[in-house]
Amino acid sequence: MSEAARWRRYGVTFSTILVKEVLRFSRIWVQTVLPSVVTTTLYFVIFGRLIGERIGPMDGFDYLDFIVPGLVLMGVITNAYSNVVSSFYSSKFSRYIEELLVSPAPHWIILAGYVAGGVARGLVVGMAVMAVALFFTDMQVHSLTVTLLMLLLTATLFSLGGFINAIYANSFDDISIVPTFVLTPLTYLGGVFYSIELLSPFWQGLSMANPVLYMVNAFRYGLLGVSDIPLWMAFGMVGLFILVLGAYSLHLLRTGVGVKS
Repeated sequence: MSEAARWRRYGVTFSTILVKEVLRFSRIWVQTVLPSVVTTTLYFVIFGRLIGERIGPMDGFDYLDFIVPGLVLMGVITNAYSNVVSSFYSSKFSRYIEELLVSPAPHWIILAGYVAGGVARGLVVGMAVMAVALFFTDMQVHSLTVTLLMLLLTATLFSLGGFINAIYANSFDDISIVPTFVLTPLTYLGGVFYSIELLSPFWQGLSMANPVLYMVNAFRYGLLGVSDIPLWMAFGMVGLFILVLGAYSLHLLRTGVGVKS
């Protein structure tokens, strides 16, 4: 087989998985997209309008403007993660993942297809939440490049996390453990609703171990132009996490952990 024919085959495999993933969440958008929009709207009303007026400015911005970047990323994180973990585990549960594994498609194409599906859902939800935010604030984008790049990297990172969770999961209950006991605490303690400058030195240092903190601050810089974390450090940490989780995901696929029995 020629090199061109091989890459065409790879493209067909990737696009097939991606289209399947997009159709999967778009057909049930009331369950996959709408809940995040409704939840975020409640955050805007309660924290932005009711509580925010009592809190006052944060880092020189209205509290509502300050929390918008974090709320957008919350929707992206949750949906990118849940799309991959539910889809890949369903393929294990229904046993059709075996058809992919015995096909000539390389493991990295399979991984890329599922991750791209999670990224697509994360971006759709992120744009929907941003559209809702425009009804509550007149916020302007400070750097479109930083905003879009961090949005893409965040969705990629948590899609990989969902993939790893799905590989290790042995039941549908297992796919809810990480979002409940890991993802939610990391998100709420990642500077979504506050600046880490308000914390004591000890808690500031502890917060630096939270990867969500780097994403939220870089995304906040893209929208507002302020960040508690140097931009190079934020992108460096997120990139490092993506490389580690991506390499580990490929290792799990090659060894058949949680997939081959």
